[in-house]
Amino acid sequence: MKALDRITAAWIVTVLLVFPIAILLGILMRLNQANVLELSSLTFYSFMTAHGLLMVGIWFTMSMAGVSYLLQRYVEVKVWPVTLGYVLTLVGVVLLLAAIFLGDFHTGWYFLYPLPFYARTEQWATTAFLLSLGSLGVGWTVWVLGLLVAILRKYSLSQALAWQHLVGKQEPETPPFILITTTTLLGLVPAFIAAVVLLVLFFIEHLSGVKQDALLMKNLTFYFGHTLVNEMLYFGIATLYELFPSFAGKPPYKTKPFVAAAWNLVLLVVWTAYFHHLYMDFVQPTVVQYIGQLASWIAPIPAVAVTTFSVLATVYRSGMKWWLAPTFFFTGVMFWIIGGLGAILDAIVANNFVLHNTLWVPGHFHTYNLLGNVLFSLGFITWFVREKSGDDSSRLYRPVATLYLLGGTGFVLAFFIAGSASVMRRVDKYPHLVSSGSFWALIGAIFVLFVLTAVLFYVFHAVRRCWRVLVGSS
Repeated sequence: MKALDRITAAWIVTVLLVFPIAILLGILMRLNQANVLELSSLTFYSFMTAHGLLMVGIWFTMSMAGVSYLLQRYVEVKVWPVTLGYVLTLVGVVLLLAAIFLGDFHTGWYFLYPLPFYARTEQWATTAFLLSLGSLGVGWTVWVLGLLVAILRKYSLSQALAWQHLVGKQEPETPPFILITTTTLLGLVPAFIAAVVLLVLFFIEHLSGVKQDALLMKNLTFYFGHTLVNEMLYFGIATLYELFPSFAGKPPYKTKPFVAAAWNLVLLVVWTAYFHHLYMDFVQPTVVQYIGQLASWIAPIPAVAVTTFSVLATVYRSGMKWWLAPTFFFTGVMFWIIGGLGAILDAIVANNFVLHNTLWVPGHFHTYNLLGNVLFSLGFITWFVREKSGDDSSRLYRPVATLYLLGGTGFVLAFFIAGSASVMRRVDKYPHLVSSGSFWALIGAIFVLFVLTAVLFYVFHAVRRCWRVLVGSS
């Protein structure tokens, strides 16, 4: 389908052009924390807001764009939800950047209540920021519902969730790609509903001054945000399940009973894992804190265990040719495990009191994003480029893979080491008590320069080829 080719190419070009800019903002923040350059506090937190929201936004949408493209192998995918998602994402990003860089909006990417109302910012910037989130939310919700409807037109809900495979039935067959995509889409629907409620409450206070319940707002924020970040990882895993066996010359994966059980369990527990962000909110009912700890332990285990076993079994004695796409997918799974382990350690209540407000947390989420989810999407992009241009990126393989993985590993290790030494997160300068944070910030900045170099090489290669698809010259 030419239209889907073009909108997918448009997503790739847009995401890859924004990616280096978002990395550069992160480098500037780490250099400021390393005392190498001097940013004002307002500039630092503006950069933090832009960096975080851009990274989450572009890689969530890129992972969903990859799923949308591959979904046409099984069902009829309408192009208009994907296109509407693209248009409203662009509108949202323009409003977001205007609020941040013209209106000095600087609450951080998490925009916890009541920060948007107390930050030293232009009056209109808060409005623009909330409208930005509204535009993104509408576009993504319509897109999610469009894909879900496309699946349910062919598969019943029980078939899409592979319930027949749970009891050992072979027919009708539900491919793993459909199972994982369906559980991910279903997981996002209530998260977006929570986002709508959150935005409405923000607007009520912004326009009328009526105060909201801070604990309710925090629950809504983390329920939406934590679920979104987890689900974008699962979109990446769906693309891996669909593409990885072909790289090894092996047949497509089948949905075994344990695979169906694992992903249905993930669907159930992902909605409550966010409670580990609220352990220190003592007025929360105690029972939900126990639920949060258990869900946080359980959520990654089925998916990680099943996926890791499948990937290792696929590679074993396969004679796989290691070009960029399979390398990205394989290393993404391995780092996903490491990032997930860091998250599980933080989700233990006793550890959480020590680790959660330290750089340990950026360590684990940069591991499973920069070295996990981003690699899954880059794997899809590399495969897409080869499909459309015949170029397998063999010239880029060694320099890009080496620089990206070396740089990424050193970058996240600097976070983990500093976090284990109790260096706090969300600060622009480190006090003398944790002065080691400045050293590790410098180490992290140096290593991420390797990542930026790899990304620039890759962007130049991929954008040129996707541009030809976009303008119809391939």
